[in-house]
Amino acid sequence: MSELADLYQDVILEHSRHPHNFGKLDGANREAKGNNPLCGDRVTIYLIVDGDRIVDAHFEAKGCAISVASASMMTTMLKGKSVAEAKALFDRFHALVTGKSNGVGEGLDELAALSGVKDFPTRIKCATLPWHTMTAALAGTRDAVKTE
Repeated sequence: MSELADLYQDVILEHSRHPHNFGKLDGANREAKGNNPLCGDRVTIYLIVDGDRIVDAHFEAKGCAISVASASMMTTMLKGKSVAEAKALFDRFHALVTGKSNGVGEGLDELAALSGVKDFPTRIKCATLPWHTMTAALAGTRDAVKTE
């Protein structure tokens, strides 16, 4: 089990140090901001949605390794998904990190690395902030998403 924990740690650190899809997305037609006042994480999600399909996804963030890694993995997985698929992915991820999933993250690829946050309630908010912000962007919500 230690090897699996080490692998997960490496995946999180890699995405935190070298995030995918980091930076403002020119041409984004959906955008939302999120804030975790407890630890200071801030994230902005940028999406290009064409019809019912997420064509591209980027983010900007200042925060902990968990939050940045979660946003990096999320934006990678969202590309090409329908809005319904993105919401279903959010539901599966949320169940995983809150301990409400019976599975070990099947179909979540690298996101399964964040499953350990379920044992640390304050870190759950770090992992889910980008996801709540993404759903706000899809919904066109203008108010900043807050975890408190």
